[in-house]
Amino acid sequence: MTTLPVGYESYWMLSAAAARRPPLEPGSSLRADVAVVGGGVAGLSAAWELTRAGLRVAVLESDRLAAGVTGHTTAKLSALHGLMYSWLRSVRDAEDARLYACSQQDAVEHVADVAEELGVDCEFERVPAHTCVESEEHEDEIRAEASAAADAGLPASFGTDTGLPFPVRAAVRVENQAQFHPRKYLLGLADDIERRGGLLYERTRVVGLDEGEPCRLATENGAEVVARDVVVATHYPVFDRALLFSRLVPRRALVISALLPQDEDPAGTYLLPERGTRSVRTAPYPFTPGQRLLIVTGETFTPGTRGIGSVAARYERLAAWTYQRFPSARLAHRWATQDNDTTDRLPYIGRFHPASEHAWVATGFGGWGMSSGVLAGRLLSAHISGAPLPPWARLYDPVRLRPREAPALLRIQSAVARRYVGDRLRPSYVDSVDEIAPGTGAIVRVSGRRCAVHRTPEGELRALSPRCTHLGCLVRFNDAEAAWECPCHGSRFGTDGGVIQGPATRPLEPRDLGEE
Repeated sequence: MTTLPVGYESYWMLSAAAARRPPLEPGSSLRADVAVVGGGVAGLSAAWELTRAGLRVAVLESDRLAAGVTGHTTAKLSALHGLMYSWLRSVRDAEDARLYACSQQDAVEHVADVAEELGVDCEFERVPAHTCVESEEHEDEIRAEASAAADAGLPASFGTDTGLPFPVRAAVRVENQAQFHPRKYLLGLADDIERRGGLLYERTRVVGLDEGEPCRLATENGAEVVARDVVVATHYPVFDRALLFSRLVPRRALVISALLPQDEDPAGTYLLPERGTRSVRTAPYPFTPGQRLLIVTGETFTPGTRGIGSVAARYERLAAWTYQRFPSARLAHRWATQDNDTTDRLPYIGRFHPASEHAWVATGFGGWGMSSGVLAGRLLSAHISGAPLPPWARLYDPVRLRPREAPALLRIQSAVARRYVGDRLRPSYVDSVDEIAPGTGAIVRVSGRRCAVHRTPEGELRALSPRCTHLGCLVRFNDAEAAWECPCHGSRFGTDGGVIQGPATRPLEPRDLGEE
């Protein structure tokens, strides 16, 4: 068995401390031109652009800035997104592929320009990006992607030589892409937002939105924010009126990092979509001379589903792959991230719903949140400030609905219905709380009703309602991260019931195991 790091902590979080911002005062009232809900890459990018446009902006983050999904990403900054261009060319057209490439590459360049302008040392490095396969079976797909990406305007080429320490059958290579430290970059934006008069609030969970004129936001602690425009940038939208939950599929991915001798750096970013998908990059590691930090992600799954083995077993598989392919690697950290896929593989950036006049959304980045989050900030700022929209704005309009999306919509809703109904037909996941080992959790029927029960490593039992407070699906326990997860829409809760990740905004209700 592979020896894994003991803790679960993102390297980005460990290596970039931040000044704490205060919460919005309970019961207070605040006015702004624009309120941004969410302090990740999309929210802070939008806030920075809007502040630069001369608007008074308030950012409301439920936890800490740049500490959610953005603080746990792999932070590849690239316009090469798997096999996206051959897919776009086949199901849309060559012009849409060109516009997609233009928008994504523009985001890469924008990060470089902003980091230089603000003097942010975010470890920005120019590297080539690759999508690789190891089997002859998929070689033609790589050739098609290289051709489509080049036709879309990217500096793309087909080849077999890479910086990886193992052979590949075929690879798309796109020059002039990047990798960076996402948290250092975004904390630099946050500091500049404040210098320009913007307001940043942490530990301020928004639970209500009134789309009047002006818009009004209600927070968990009774505060109110009044703004002409509202940007919902919470990764997964926390308001259901747009029904985007019917068009989004959450997926979780595991990440490990390892120290690697600097002379073994593969010098690029790599995506290997075969056999469970693996993503590889490196980062500077100033704490140990002569070493780089190898970052590998993969083992994707829907939060709260059983899948193939436990989450802990998935970490073991990811670590085993890393040791096999990079024998000199020595594991250092492990964490996990979460993404949302849309029904047509393009993000939703624009009007929150067809009737929206002053509510805007950015979501569905499909694993490419760094470039898509940055372009979301620029696009939403143009919408709100009245600046000319870029030609690629229509690609990301959330109101779009194409006939090709119908089968995907049906699959999403069928899967949610199966989970919602099937979980209720299953009597329980264990027969007694006595079966729950220390450090684990399970659904168990106690005195005639289901409870989500976790036993701490010290043996204490904690019982909660197993019904997700978003739409009522039953949660399941993630053994590796000690969290309750909803398989329907990806909400995550701590063992105390507190919300870790939306769309849920309310905690799981506590239960007394002694109640009848």
